[in-house]
Amino acid sequence: MRFYNRKEELALLKKNREQSERQSVMTTLVGRRRTGKTSLLLKSAEGTRHLYLYVSKDNEQLLCRKFQEQATMALGIQIYGQVTSFGELFEQLMRYGMDRQYTLIIDEFQNFLSINKSIPSSIQDVWDRYKDRSHVNLILCGSIYSMMKKIFENGDEPLYGRRDSSMRLLPFSIDTLKKILADHHPAYAPDDLLCLYMLTGGVAKYVALLMDAGATTKHKMLKCALAPDSPFLTEGTELLVSEFGRDYGTYFSILQLIAGGMTLQSEIDSVIGKNTGAYLSNLYEDYTFISKNVPILSKQGVRNIKWQIDDSFLRFWFRFVYPYQGLIESNRTSLLLQYVSDNYMLFTGKTLERFYHDLAMQNGRYTRIGNWWDKKGENEIDMVALNEFERMGVIAEIKRNPKKLSLSVLETKAALLSSVLKGYKIELRLLSLEDICTIRTL
Repeated sequence: MRFYNRKEELALLKKNREQSERQSVMTTLVGRRRTGKTSLLLKSAEGTRHLYLYVSKDNEQLLCRKFQEQATMALGIQIYGQVTSFGELFEQLMRYGMDRQYTLIIDEFQNFLSINKSIPSSIQDVWDRYKDRSHVNLILCGSIYSMMKKIFENGDEPLYGRRDSSMRLLPFSIDTLKKILADHHPAYAPDDLLCLYMLTGGVAKYVALLMDAGATTKHKMLKCALAPDSPFLTEGTELLVSEFGRDYGTYFSILQLIAGGMTLQSEIDSVIGKNTGAYLSNLYEDYTFISKNVPILSKQGVRNIKWQIDDSFLRFWFRFVYPYQGLIESNRTSLLLQYVSDNYMLFTGKTLERFYHDLAMQNGRYTRIGNWWDKKGENEIDMVALNEFERMGVIAEIKRNPKKLSLSVLETKAALLSSVLKGYKIELRLLSLEDICTIRTL
């Protein structure tokens, strides 16, 4: 699959590279695995002098030897003698930048902590001594958000306050997903787009896996994702075990329960058999895999918070893949495919809701987007999107089947918010599966 979009990210990286012609610039780039961080960075460095280093979990001496060879091939730099620490090598690379401008990309930077916890301190020392005299466009990239956050945002860490620019790479937007699918299957149906969104959430690698395999329809996508040799089947484990460490079993169980519809902590606690507040807090604050779903416009301190998984792929994986490892290990994925197909319409009702929430967010018109329900749980609105500055918004009912939508019912529910939205210009919308291919704005 060819390179898509990322115009804003490329423009920012270009600006930082140009700034490094005057003095060194440190940029951090974070994003979940498979979002295309490496492809973006290499694309931004095309046609310029650059060195790309991937931090594998090797012995520090072996890693430095490999990096020396790569520096010689990419830059022609000769580093004499055997460098045994990354701090020594980094100083040589910064010295090289005193005479010429170049980009230094260090990928999976957080892995340094597993190799030698003192490496960030060595980098800080070298950076502080050379950054004003050299011309290095330093980009430090990582996929484990919690560790990257600790390295650069914890005030006790040596690299705190050192970066000049920070970027977070998000999955492809819905508009980009539409373009990609149209390029590979011009006559795609609404369910094809929704299935692509459900399985990938716009994560570049997942999209590429499907498109390169010719899986451009709902049926082909599900068949591809659930094939016996599909990387989708093991991706959840590979993605999260490195994040959670030894406690991954408890985190996996919590995410499975949330994906299955248990969204209140009290429900989760009863199944897990202990207070899961600390785990939920970590998933929310440190790992950012879940978010709080409270009625929009509710006051702070609301109780009975509902938790939701934000990542579309993980929501699918914990609902349909993780609980059925027995079928996968015994090579009975055909049964799993049938089970997913049988439950697809029910599951994608909520997925369609998230699709429209994401679309509203990506359009950039609204300051707040969410659901609303009353205290008794008798009335619920699928989406309320508000612009608090212009005092306008959209209240929408969302259903897969357009025949189940009713403007009069929505008007009755919207009237319940009339007092808190006094002075707002509100548009009522009925949104169904049939609209997703053609709708551009909300």
